Amino acid sequence: MSQPETIKDNNNTNPDNKVDQEDRKAEGSLDKPERPAPNAVINPGDKIKPEAQTVEEKAKQIAVDAPDITGDHVKVPTYFVVEEPDGEDKALHHVKDAEEISDVIRQARTDEDGNRTWR
Repeated sequence: MSQPETIKDNNNTNPDNKVDQEDRKAEGSLDKPERPAPNAVINPGDKIKPEAQTVEEKAKQIAVDAPDITGDHVKVPTYFVVEEPDGEDKALHHVKDAEEISDVIRQARTDEDGNRTWR
């Protein structure tokens, strides 16, 4: 058997492998992608409507209503309505207010003495 021939790269226009900065600027910067719009979201149900909504309207908004990877049907509300200590209802957005939702859940799992109870 014969040895394979060495393949020569005749198309090498930059033998030192140096980046031509002007060409890079002309192509656009790959390091800084364009910023998405402030209200841009992947899931349309995550979008916060700019017009004012009542708590009741927010409670009806659904973020996800589709089967998941296991085939189970999943329905996720866009807002979780919680009752404030003063008795007022408050709508918490499932993405924007996730930390506050977690705090509410932790508070719901405490007894009268402030000790956590696990169910």
